[in-house]
Amino acid sequence: MDLRPIGDSGISITPLALGGNVFDWTADEAASFAILDAFVDAGGMMIDTADVYSAWAPGHKGGESEALIGRWLKRDPAKRDKVVIATKVGFMTGLAPETIAPSCDASLARLGIGQIDLYYQHKDDESVPLADSLGEFDKLAKAGKIRAIGLSQFTAPRLQQAMDAAAAGGLLKPCCLQTWYNLVERDKLEGELRDTALANGLSIFPFYSLANGFLSGKYRTQADLEKSPRGSRSAAFLEGNGLRVLAELDAIAAETSAALATISLAWIMAQPGIVAALASATNVAQLSELTAALQLTLSPDQLARLNAVSAEAVPA
Repeated sequence: MDLRPIGDSGISITPLALGGNVFDWTADEAASFAILDAFVDAGGMMIDTADVYSAWAPGHKGGESEALIGRWLKRDPAKRDKVVIATKVGFMTGLAPETIAPSCDASLARLGIGQIDLYYQHKDDESVPLADSLGEFDKLAKAGKIRAIGLSQFTAPRLQQAMDAAAAGGLLKPCCLQTWYNLVERDKLEGELRDTALANGLSIFPFYSLANGFLSGKYRTQADLEKSPRGSRSAAFLEGNGLRVLAELDAIAAETSAALATISLAWIMAQPGIVAALASATNVAQLSELTAALQLTLSPDQLARLNAVSAEAVPA
């Protein structure tokens, strides 16, 4: 199976990362354990979570996803050697240096592991000098608490500033960028942001890979938006080229017998700089459509058709 390096971290993974935002929230413990087991069985390696997951849910305070992953690993410790654990800090607390180490220790305790493989700045905190926040991450790496550094939700200028700050300070450099990207929102990455990431040797992990479910074909009419509490987020995709993208996905599904979600992820995996597409599932059936992308290689013609239709402007 295809293994891709995460920048210069020394870590290589298969090109699908499993999002942990749903664990112990819309997927209860039994469902989450089944999803995690099936992901590993299918050859998946990276599990992506954050200390904020799922603070937005009633009765939650954050850390629920990490704690569930920790219970899963405790149930079967041999799984630890099969997975790469990524988590994040700073969404709730910001990135003041004094908050980073305690947050890392809390994540390690919830996960029940000795080292986080990939530790992200969850979003840019412009109130803190990058040399200061990256300096704390460097200390964590030297202490053996984290293996590699990632950046999430950075603009191109701030991404370059972060890389420059790390180089100037002799600090461990970030190895990857996590950002928004999918077939119907290509402008979120393509252009200056991707160019900056690639120029600095950063691998890219796209989130919202399925555009909140739109690219699974779930939402095709205004009435379909009522199928899910998240349906309203897809309303804009019914305008513009969204339905034309679905039509092309339908055509390729007929050619490959693959699900639309599978094809959408395979397209992302084929784009420049992508180390892995990031997606989540609330049951094993959904997961099977995601992991099927690990086995699907789109033809040059199919990629070209998707590239063309997803780049089309709205007809005048």
